[in-house]
Amino acid sequence: MFISRRRWLAGVIILVAMAMSWSVTAPPAWALGGPQPIIGEPAPAFTLPTNSGQGEIALEDYRGRWVVLYFYPQDGTSGCTLEARRFQESRADFRALNAEIVGVSGDDVSSHESFCAAEGIEFPLLSDVRGEVSQAYGSWLTGRSLRHTYLIDPDGILRERFLGVRPAIHSQEVLLTLESLLMPARGVAS
Repeated sequence: MFISRRRWLAGVIILVAMAMSWSVTAPPAWALGGPQPIIGEPAPAFTLPTNSGQGEIALEDYRGRWVVLYFYPQDGTSGCTLEARRFQESRADFRALNAEIVGVSGDDVSSHESFCAAEGIEFPLLSDVRGEVSQAYGSWLTGRSLRHTYLIDPDGILRERFLGVRPAIHSQEVLLTLESLLMPARGVAS
């Protein structure tokens, strides 16, 4: 059975039109974990228990500072350990830019305590056992947080997102992005 060129071309045109109409009506930002918060809008608020000895940490606690909010699947796994180590290694560079690093996963506080002690992690890890905050950030799938990161400015506005990151280079990628976001502000001040 052969298809005429005319029918084949008509089929291609229909498929292209369907794809174009879907892209026009699709939500503005979807990732594997669900709808993403909108860049330029207030970041979803949260308060979660932490291993840092502060009991709970809220996004509001970081008002006046940049926040690197990174979600990861599980304490102690190879990719999550590498990502946390890289953020720890870059922590002084982030702090020099008025930025704090905060990790979130579905692990409980005691797991975070053990993980931080074993790996020398000094920034807070938040426990999102029910996944409510991960869901608010479109970073929850089948009972685990996904590897997504969000840059939130000192006013609580979401400025950038990184989806499906590579743990080995991710902290440097976020650092370079933060530096580029700060570039215009620094140029005005000098």
